[in-house]
Amino acid sequence: MQLDRVWLTDFRSYVTAEVALAPGLTAVIGANGQGKSNLLEAIGWLGGLRSFRAAPTEALVRVGAERAVVRGEGRRAERSLLIECEITPGGRSRTLLNRQPVRRARDGLDSLRAVVFAPDDLELVKGAPAERRRFLDDLLVALDPRLDAVRSDLERILRQRSALLKQARGRLTPEVEATLDVWDARLASTGEALADARAAAVHDLGPVVTTAYADLAGGGEVALTYAPPWRDGGLLAALHEARDDELRRGVSLVGPHRDELSLALAGLPARTHASQGEQRSIALALRLAAARLLASVLDTPPLLLLDDVFSELDPGRSAALLTHLPPGQTVITTATGLPPGTAPEVLLRVAAGEIGPVT
Repeated sequence: MQLDRVWLTDFRSYVTAEVALAPGLTAVIGANGQGKSNLLEAIGWLGGLRSFRAAPTEALVRVGAERAVVRGEGRRAERSLLIECEITPGGRSRTLLNRQPVRRARDGLDSLRAVVFAPDDLELVKGAPAERRRFLDDLLVALDPRLDAVRSDLERILRQRSALLKQARGRLTPEVEATLDVWDARLASTGEALADARAAAVHDLGPVVTTAYADLAGGGEVALTYAPPWRDGGLLAALHEARDDELRRGVSLVGPHRDELSLALAGLPARTHASQGEQRSIALALRLAAARLLASVLDTPPLLLLDDVFSELDPGRSAALLTHLPPGQTVITTATGLPPGTAPEVLLRVAAGEIGPVT
C-alpha cells in the first residue's frame, strides 16, 4: 500500500493534524520534543496496529481526551484503501478497513506493512535475545500475516504450560504427567513450525543484511545465525530431557521463546566486540534489509519509517543511507538537519504539535 495522507485526532501531543506523504522520500524536521516521533508512531500504528515504542494505549491518547483516532488513505494495486483506527485507553481498540471492521490483527497487517527504525534499536544488537526474537518474528508476520496466528498460539501454549509447571510444585503426579504430555506435543508442533519459518527467513535475510551494512559502512561482513540446540533431535525430545529441571524450576526452559539470533561482525560477536557506532549501523542494516526483503516478495514495497536516524551517524554514513534507501516510501525525522544534497519530495516541519510544509 502506498500511503498518501494521514489524519490524527487526539493522538499523543496532537489535537488534530493532517499530513500528505510523498510516494518517495518525506522528511520531517523539528527540534526535540515537538512531536516528530509521535507522528511516526501514529503512521506505524496503521502498519502494525501497535506502538513501535511498546507504549500502552493510555500513553497514545492526548491528556484529557477519551480516545485517539488515526486515519490513513492510500492505494494498493490501483485500489483505494482507507484504514481507520480508534485507540481507547484501557479498552479494545477498533480498526476499519474501507469502512469494514477488521476482526483479526493480521487482516490489517496485510493491508499496510511498515518497517521502523528507532533510536532504541541499538538494543537489537547489544540487548537481550528477546529483542532479536521480536525483530525476527515481526518480519515473519510482515512476510506472511498468517504466521501471526502461529506466534499467538505459541504464546498461549507457553502460558498454559508454564502455569501447569508452577502448579505442579516439582511433583510429577500421573495427572500432571498426562497433561504435560499434551502441552509438550502442542509446544513441539507449534514451536517447530515457528522455528522452521525463522530459519528460512534468516537464510534469506543474511546476505541482504551484509549488503546493507556494506552500503552504510563501506565494507564488513555481518553474519546471522539461528541454530537452536534442540533442532537436530527435535523439540519434543528436548522437552522430555528437560522435564525434571523444568518441574523443579517451574518454568518452560526449552523452545523458540529461548532461542537466540546471533549477530557477528567480521566473525566476532557483535554484541560484545563491535563498537557502538558499528552496532548502530548493524541495527540500521537489519531494518533496511527487512525492508528490501519485503519489497522483493510483496506486490508493494513496505513503508520505511526512520526516526531520528542521523543523530548517531557520521556524515559519510548519513549520505550512504540516503543513497541506498530501499524502493518505496520513506519517512525520515531529524532534529539535526538533513545531509547536504538531500532532496525530499515533501519537507515538513513540526513545532509544538503543529505540522506544516517548509517553504
